[in-house]
Amino acid sequence: MPEIRQDVTTKEWIIFARERAKRPDDFRKSVDRSAQKLFMANCPFCPDNEEMTVSEVYRQSLARNSTEWRLRVVPNLFPALVGEGSLSRVVEGALFHRLDGVGHHEVVIETPIHNRFLFDMDESEVLTIINAYRERFAELRKDKRTKVILIFKNHGKSAGTSLEHPHSQIIASPVVPAHIRNKYEIATAYYDDTERCIYCDVVHEEMRLKTRIIHTTDLFVAFHPFASRAPFETWIAPLRHCSSFGKITDEEAADFARILQIVLKKMYVGLGNPDFNYVIHTSPLADEDKHYYLWHMQILPKLTTPAGFELGSGMSINTALPEETAEFMRGIHVNNGKARKEMSKEVKL
Repeated sequence: MPEIRQDVTTKEWIIFARERAKRPDDFRKSVDRSAQKLFMANCPFCPDNEEMTVSEVYRQSLARNSTEWRLRVVPNLFPALVGEGSLSRVVEGALFHRLDGVGHHEVVIETPIHNRFLFDMDESEVLTIINAYRERFAELRKDKRTKVILIFKNHGKSAGTSLEHPHSQIIASPVVPAHIRNKYEIATAYYDDTERCIYCDVVHEEMRLKTRIIHTTDLFVAFHPFASRAPFETWIAPLRHCSSFGKITDEEAADFARILQIVLKKMYVGLGNPDFNYVIHTSPLADEDKHYYLWHMQILPKLTTPAGFELGSGMSINTALPEETAEFMRGIHVNNGKARKEMSKEVKL
């Protein structure tokens, strides 16, 4: 019997097609990285090719006074939004509104090594990336035109990346998208009724039930949500209530880097380096001090392709139950940068 579950944070309904359901192992693909190289002469993100990018706005050097770098941030060569322009609305006819595409669009070049992806990195390298996100968030928020800052990563062709070299992106937008507004309206209504954060309640309930938890640290939890939109959808959420990613502490940044590295390594071993998107969901800047939201990361592996029903209805069809995918991921143990698969039915919290 198919099952329909509701995501309480968006009110969206998700169909779980149990007759089509696959075992978690069925989503694994083979991995062939033999063609990947440490350096590509024509890659704009590789060392010694810095002139192929726009002038950097941020750099983490390997050592003090060193010309070698660990990470760079540059403006996107083909930006979705640009720094110059007007936010005055222009009305065309009776209905149509437009304004200049004002904002910021940056690329975080995560490593100088062309084939060193996040799941290959050690904790210090991942922390360098998280700290770059924090630094750029703090800088971009200074622009009074910025209403929301989106941090995201596309890994693999089906996830939308055009360059293989490990990178992620940051966009500072002058408008809050309707999708984000809808989530905030639901969260606000829930807070008005209960005086609690709906996202914190989701985290607490997942921790209580345990069946969809895949990993915990001192400060974070990773789980497959009850109404997952796609197989192996993963959320990483802080255990301390905080609406804005920009307000995480140094200790939280280090712990977030640790759990992100573990989750991505589990995904790499268990699913065979799937293409994926991740996004850091954080409150609009005007709402950072309100109590009805919890910043978190959403990771969506690209294991299925939406078709006509999904596009026409707005509903997702998931062919894997999160309880089963979470159990599968719990059985993949990562130790000292190495991973091995061990199936286990117990959750250790």
